[in-house]
Amino acid sequence: MLRKLIRRGLAALGLVTVAASGTPAIARSSNAPALWEVKDKDTTVYLFGTIHLLPKDQSAWRTPKFDKAVQNSQTLVLETLIDTANPQQLGSIMAALGYSSGLPPIADRVPAAKRPQLEAAIAKTQIPRAMFDRMETWAASFTLLGVQFQMLGVEGEQGVEAVLRKSFAAAGKPVGELETNREQLSYFDRLPEEAQRNLLEGSIENPEAMRSQFAQMLQAWLSGDVKSIGNSFNKDLEGSPELKAALLTRRNYNWSQWIERRMTQPGTVMVAVGAGHLAGDGSVQQYLQSRGYKVKRLQ
Repeated sequence: MLRKLIRRGLAALGLVTVAASGTPAIARSSNAPALWEVKDKDTTVYLFGTIHLLPKDQSAWRTPKFDKAVQNSQTLVLETLIDTANPQQLGSIMAALGYSSGLPPIADRVPAAKRPQLEAAIAKTQIPRAMFDRMETWAASFTLLGVQFQMLGVEGEQGVEAVLRKSFAAAGKPVGELETNREQLSYFDRLPEEAQRNLLEGSIENPEAMRSQFAQMLQAWLSGDVKSIGNSFNKDLEGSPELKAALLTRRNYNWSQWIERRMTQPGTVMVAVGAGHLAGDGSVQQYLQSRGYKVKRLQ
């Protein structure tokens, strides 16, 4: 199930290293991606679940209600901020965390039957083959996954975070982050090797399966089908408590605490995080509700 997660779900977690050919076919829906509101007498926090990567010209997710929430918000807060003007900054963090000496050869980290697929995927990256032997398994997984998403025709620049960040910046509104690039990457760096190897296998599996699963996830998001999103993540992560804790549970709890602190300050803020964090058991909303906050779904 972890292999399905990397093929379908990481784009719905908004992770910085998932980079962005046939584009998945997406039907328009009369519904819309889910939007929530947490409110008291002088503070409003909007919660919007995002998809980090989208096909080019995919704008069906914007609605008048959502645009009104954007207009009302004085600040945007994302999971993390990537300095696109200085990509070396993220690259240096990736190099510090994602490379080590004394690792087993990358080919030894997948079953023998899957080594041809691994070598074919590595060749597509145009990165020197020897570098993969020095990569931590999770880092190699993300490097290879970037090629998979490029083949799907989805891009980070088309993703919700990138679009919102440009919109708020153009309006002169500040944009903040819930965690740093290093913090995000550290979640994967600390994963047990078995979980990392599952991710590696997922990054080289059948592109057609990835296309189908990504399209299903994207359709669920566009139609606001939070139940399906939550069920998918719970099922995909049921075999790895370590991965679920690293990607979802701890982060959701931390973010709910941030929102709770923010509720003590007047104003209106939009918090836009991967849709998987706002669905299923242990979601950000559940944590907030357990603390006595009323969370209202707006769309």
